[in-house]
Amino acid sequence: MASIGEDTSNDGDAPPAAAAVADDAHLLGFSDEILLHILSHVPSIDLILNVRRTCRKLAALCLDKSLTHTVLLQKDYEASEDKVKRLVTEIGREVQQLSMAGCYWLSGSTVEHVARCRGLVKVNLSGCHLTSLRLSKVLSALQRLRSLAIDVSPGFDASQLSGECKATLSRVRELKQTLYTPSYGVVPCCTSLEKLLLYFEILDRTREGAVLSGQLMVGQSNVPRYQHLRVFYARLAPGYINQEVVRLYLAVLSDRTPENLHAFLISVPGSFAESGATKNLLESMARNVALDALQLPKSWLNGSALLQHMKFSSPFYFSFSRCALSGGHLIRRVIDGGRDLRSLAGLNLSGCAHCLAPDSLLRKAEDDIDSGILETLVAACGNLRHLNLSAAHHHSPEGPGRHLCQLLARLCHLRSLSLPVCAVADSAPRADRAPVQPATHAVPRGFGKKVRIGVPSGPDPFSGQAGPLPSSVFWSLLKSVPFLDRLELIGSNFSSAMPRNEPAIRNSLPPCGRAQSVGDSEVAAIGQLAFLRHLTLAQLPSILTGSGLVSIGLQCQQLQSLSLAHLGTMGKVAYMSALSDMLKHCRRLKDLRLEQPYFSANAQFFQALSQCSALQRLCLVSRSGTLQPEAVLAFMARCLHVVVCHLFTGESLSTCRSLQQSLLRRPSGPR
Repeated sequence: MASIGEDTSNDGDAPPAAAAVADDAHLLGFSDEILLHILSHVPSIDLILNVRRTCRKLAALCLDKSLTHTVLLQKDYEASEDKVKRLVTEIGREVQQLSMAGCYWLSGSTVEHVARCRGLVKVNLSGCHLTSLRLSKVLSALQRLRSLAIDVSPGFDASQLSGECKATLSRVRELKQTLYTPSYGVVPCCTSLEKLLLYFEILDRTREGAVLSGQLMVGQSNVPRYQHLRVFYARLAPGYINQEVVRLYLAVLSDRTPENLHAFLISVPGSFAESGATKNLLESMARNVALDALQLPKSWLNGSALLQHMKFSSPFYFSFSRCALSGGHLIRRVIDGGRDLRSLAGLNLSGCAHCLAPDSLLRKAEDDIDSGILETLVAACGNLRHLNLSAAHHHSPEGPGRHLCQLLARLCHLRSLSLPVCAVADSAPRADRAPVQPATHAVPRGFGKKVRIGVPSGPDPFSGQAGPLPSSVFWSLLKSVPFLDRLELIGSNFSSAMPRNEPAIRNSLPPCGRAQSVGDSEVAAIGQLAFLRHLTLAQLPSILTGSGLVSIGLQCQQLQSLSLAHLGTMGKVAYMSALSDMLKHCRRLKDLRLEQPYFSANAQFFQALSQCSALQRLCLVSRSGTLQPEAVLAFMARCLHVVVCHLFTGESLSTCRSLQQSLLRRPSGPR
């Protein structure tokens, strides 16, 4: 095989003009600027250890500062310990930003080589195995460090940090800290913090069954100091211990609120009772600071006049998720408060059942929205890029120009959108009209009129060409936001059997009645989004053949993450054939999550899934579902990039253990 630097054209057989064109079309004939842009898409390890050794010109370009300035190793599962050590040895001095987030397979001794990158300004070590002593050794060598991301695991001891390490931490301005044990971590050492991101993942019990308590933190010698803090963000996993620990972090803020605080965000699943300290904190914030971003637990906002007294300078993000906030309050307290919301880029109204309705104690969640409130919201926040209206019933009234989709079509800057399924229905179903049953290709049972064989009178639902009518309001909405990157279409009553950051709900509610009119043609409309990378579809009961999925697979070639849950009627998986056809075209798909009762993970499914050559993570959740162990083994043998395979089905424990042992015994090759 010819190397990348060789000219494989045969100049002797080609005329001079053709030879000149061939020379100009050669890869190395491009300008350095174009080549640098191409090389910027090559993983750092391949760039330095492989591409750099092909020819002299590429060897020089691969060491350009624009390529060695930032090294991203997160989710690069081919980054072995030897390759990482060689990479650090060759370009460690030039690297200023390094991300090893999620590199759980690297040993602590390998991660310790980061200390050789003495010019690092930003480093992400989340998910890496680091003891307190190793962390101290690494940070002691990074005197220019300004941004740090680490995990705080059981056994962490801040007293083991050296003086040089604490000196480095005192200069850090941005800290992301994931807590797996009750601790302040390195926060007390970071006296110059401007941005603090906290992720609480503490379990209520240890592996031995002992109950944890946040009071373990009291014995520490120091507490956080937030004098220069501008951004405070905390995300809590379910569990009382996480709430107990975050209160200790907030207690320091309540004593003295930083004057430069611009963003205050707390994401809590379920309820989080307000305490005296948090009330003092919120009152102090209302008096002393002007925020740009705000997210609070629902219990802190419900029934309070806090929003009326909050001051905002140039807001870019609001989250009122699951708050009892009516449309009237939203208009009076947020929009009509004399605030300029043209800078607002993100708005989260997930679970706000009455946010688009007027103040009325007699209103039901299923009643129509007030189009005037939504129109006012759209006019005031015309530059929105991220909007979440999911987990609520938003039913549009009759009348031209009053539909939710028609009003949202004015937000042409949208990049991510989350809607309930019932919100995209064209209109309310009429009681005097029987539902139209789509034609199927099933063979008629029993006695009946014979089907004449000939040219089909309509489009084939599996051809991927059957799309929605241009008059569909959902079709028009997606046409007006062609650069949408993320789309979520989730049933109002949907609850996952295995939620990530929410308490699990056993008894799920039936789909909304309006969702019955959203089917394959509406799903096919998503095929217009050529730049779509993340898609979630959940609780669409009228999905029959799944023909819309084929349209998405054919046209959304940038799709990287796909989540499907509860499509079609319960107990039936009629879209299997269409899903298999869709997967054959998803060449860039990396993450697939399926949650479907009675799903049969058979050889047909895994054969189609094997054609997703970039797939890295698979999660299948199927109550009373089945799987074929031989098909799973064949799939894992073909897809060598898959590193996460979660299969939750109705198979017996012995079958699952046997499959697990078979996977562990087989050689994984480069995996």
